[in-house]
Amino acid sequence: MSPRQLERICVFTGSSIGAQPAYAEAAARLGRVFAEERIELVYGGASVGLMGVMADAILVRGGRVHGIIPRGLASKEVMHASLSELTVVESMHARKQAMSDRADAFIAMPGGFGTFDELFEILTWAQLGIHAKPIGILNVAGYFDALIRMVDVAVTQGFVSETHRGLFLVENDPKSLVEALRTHPMPLIQRWITREQS
Repeated sequence: MSPRQLERICVFTGSSIGAQPAYAEAAARLGRVFAEERIELVYGGASVGLMGVMADAILVRGGRVHGIIPRGLASKEVMHASLSELTVVESMHARKQAMSDRADAFIAMPGGFGTFDELFEILTWAQLGIHAKPIGILNVAGYFDALIRMVDVAVTQGFVSETHRGLFLVENDPKSLVEALRTHPMPLIQRWITREQS
């Protein structure tokens, strides 16, 4: 398989900075990789937390950042004021749809409930055949170890198939993850429903 063209990658990550410096360091490194490789960041549009660190690392190097933010959050002044492009939508669900439409691939970094929600929804859409875009987890400082174990338990207990377990890949290094997203073979999944039915 020839490498995929990844012009835009959507990153799900926290609006908080987290308890370990490694999280912000990884967000900045991922931003540098995007800028160096001319990959546009698609993300939640905030100026705070790991989201802001990543966006700033790209912008300061002349890269492109497209923020997508619900109107309610934009009005609470967490919106990044210096993005290449900003889309304001009406709801959190509309944000996820717009990010999915814009991106060629997805990365989850450390974050909270919002990040988990975004990651599992995009995995569910892949499981249902709604999209066939690669999904990666940047496992900084072992943050996702417990989540990955939970998914593996779901496989052994018959709730997730081995095929669907292959819908995401895990790396510890930002550059390695981007390269894996280019080359990782996605499982062939039958389309069960359209996104409009989800």
